[in-house]
Amino acid sequence: MSTLYDLAQALYDSDFGTALRESQYAFPFVEGIHLLGLSFSVGLLAIVDLRLAGILLRDVPGLYLLRQLRPFIVGGFIATFATGVLLFWAMSIKLLSNPALPVKFVFILLAGINFLWFERRLAPSAGDWAERAILPTKVRIAGWTSLVLWSVVVMAGRLIPYLG
Repeated sequence: MSTLYDLAQALYDSDFGTALRESQYAFPFVEGIHLLGLSFSVGLLAIVDLRLAGILLRDVPGLYLLRQLRPFIVGGFIATFATGVLLFWAMSIKLLSNPALPVKFVFILLAGINFLWFERRLAPSAGDWAERAILPTKVRIAGWTSLVLWSVVVMAGRLIPYLG
């Protein structure tokens, strides 16, 4: 494969890509799991982010909330990623020309960077701030940043069918 378009065309033309795309039941099922995974991951993450931003559940320690919801958030992200790969496989050549797709991927990357920054820079000192109702400015900024970035990811993803 010499280019991304060649790879996308090969995926699109593959037996699996064609079968998934043309299936009356499989494609909507995969898309439904993608949306359910997204609702678990981003929906629960929004609760954590609102806590970090100091808007919601101020009486609940931020790290406690994150620890309780993390397995569901991670599970949602795994389901979303796996089904996203399948959806891309089925629709790859059409998706590459969609202007919403690169926006979605860029904002997923930015959200991932924000997550890594939070985990490496802020979470290690959580013992100092996790019990406070109003968290340190950097923690609140990380929460707001996550909310904004994941909101753009969701909006870009929802635009894909309309801009295709």
